[in-house]
Amino acid sequence: MFINKRTALLLVADVAATYLAYFLSSLLTNVLDEVFTSHEIYFVIGVLALINIMVLALFRLYNNLWEYASIDEAVQIMLALMLSTLGGAVVLWAIGDRLPIRVSFAAWLMLTLFCGGVRALFRVMPLQMRKFAAPVANQPRPRSLIVGAGETGSLVINRMLSKDPLMPGIPLLAVDDNREKRGQRIHGIKVEGTSADIEKLVEAYGIEQIVVAIPSATLNDRKRIYDICTRTDCKLRTLPNVRELRVDELDDVALRDVDVADLLGRDEVMLNTRSVSGYITGKTVLVTGGGGSIGSELCRQVCTVAPERVVIFDVYENDAYMLRNELLSEYFDIDIIIEIGSVCDESRLRDVFQKHHPSVVFHAAAHKHVPLMEACPREALHNNVFGTLNTVRIADEFGVKRFIFISTDKAVNPTSVMGATKRMGEMVMQYYAAHSQTVFSAVRFGNVLGSNGSVIPLFKRQIAAGGPVTVTHPDIERFFMTIPEAYGVGKHRHTPEIEQILGLPGRVLFIPHLVPMNRGLLSTVTMQLTDEAADGFDLEETHALYRDFYASSPFVTVLPLGQMPKTASVAGSNRAQVGLAYHPATRTLVAVGAIDNLGKGAADQAVQCANIVFGLPEDQGLASMALPI
Repeated sequence: MFINKRTALLLVADVAATYLAYFLSSLLTNVLDEVFTSHEIYFVIGVLALINIMVLALFRLYNNLWEYASIDEAVQIMLALMLSTLGGAVVLWAIGDRLPIRVSFAAWLMLTLFCGGVRALFRVMPLQMRKFAAPVANQPRPRSLIVGAGETGSLVINRMLSKDPLMPGIPLLAVDDNREKRGQRIHGIKVEGTSADIEKLVEAYGIEQIVVAIPSATLNDRKRIYDICTRTDCKLRTLPNVRELRVDELDDVALRDVDVADLLGRDEVMLNTRSVSGYITGKTVLVTGGGGSIGSELCRQVCTVAPERVVIFDVYENDAYMLRNELLSEYFDIDIIIEIGSVCDESRLRDVFQKHHPSVVFHAAAHKHVPLMEACPREALHNNVFGTLNTVRIADEFGVKRFIFISTDKAVNPTSVMGATKRMGEMVMQYYAAHSQTVFSAVRFGNVLGSNGSVIPLFKRQIAAGGPVTVTHPDIERFFMTIPEAYGVGKHRHTPEIEQILGLPGRVLFIPHLVPMNRGLLSTVTMQLTDEAADGFDLEETHALYRDFYASSPFVTVLPLGQMPKTASVAGSNRAQVGLAYHPATRTLVAVGAIDNLGKGAADQAVQCANIVFGLPEDQGLASMALPI
């Protein structure tokens, strides 16, 4: 047992409690003169105190964080002291020095009260001290309504009442959709109604802040409650799910503004990392642009599958330095290395490959801001095209096993400089995929929430400034994914878990499912169109778009309507064949691609070709995507 100041204080308190408990129990049972007949009784009670300490230590009741104690700890104290009292009685009987049974029983009750009370002070005192402490200067305490009268709601109300600076507010009432809680009180705060009553209650009580304290609610419930809350003029705040936190983290939980993941119109998808551990675990992984928003998340998630070394390659040293410190604090057994340089500097890039010989490369370095690249097209071309060419060429030269290129949905029928340069980067990679031993892959991201190029930070600043919010068109519909999901998609480039997130509202992303055949690979994607898009859908027009767009492609042949590719017809060829079909009754568009799997890099080439071909233009109104086998 490690003895610190708190443990020493508890030891002294428990010894004192033992003497006090046996004195009072003797007094209250009218046997004080029989028990305390000589000084020998003080030695006997000292032996009982030692037994109490040994049993309490056995139950680990000197190592608890009593600030977070609950009923479980109270039961442990009661049982431990019952056992120690019985043990003490047995020891006294063995040495021939007995105490009346009623004294031992009364002493057990008092010990439970005294020992439990001392420990309860560690929980109660900080809360009471905060209540009477001077308020934090210039920190407002808005009139608050708490949505949710469960465990998290209880935490919020309790912390607000104790004037916790991390949870500023004056809790006036709570609401909960469990009607059985209506009229009940939680820490003295009444549950007035359900979420449907929020607007009425806000007006009646002059509410300034709404705290949504139901982080474990379903997607539909969250959307419904956020919709109701946003119809008021109140500030909307929330907090993490306390059930997912360690006990020692509860004191640091703070209210936060509604976050980008909360805005996502679906549950965030968590992908299984085991499927990619085979080519990352124990290997050296290089992440270009590793200090950026997406690159840094790549580094964080790569570390979860135990690589031997992660090389962060970035031109900006500050972000890379901060990321390295963060990773080293969590993964002390992984070699985290920073290399400063630009992918446009071929000699510097070659030095890094020569020094570390990476097995896996994630190429995330790029200029991503569309308006800025319109103004600086030369830099976009230099970084996104020639930087990618340098990285791909050197990866091939040094025999990298896998190369994952982070691209963009704007590379589909590009209408901007940024999209066009990323498309050119894809074409560079496709060329090497057909001639290299390296397995080249690409993944196209849509709008990544929280990334440096995301529109959400701009929207939040505009809203905070009182508007206006600049959108392309009032009826525009955007699709988003979070940074961890963006990494997950890139990492799970060839795995079935992708089926969970493809095509759901939240992304514009196209990845095929490859089916090995006798002489090649077939890739099939089924796309279901929205009702509006299906009404005006013209298969011939869509077919013509693909045929014209890939007319000059060295990799893709779009077959005439009515024809579907066969693996036998592409044997020995470096060209993929693609056929399109449409089923009006189910509003389903089917795209089938075939590629030879016998040539060098053919499997990866199939992925690249299908990735391009199976991306519907955005104006076709893609609603959902499934991947049949």
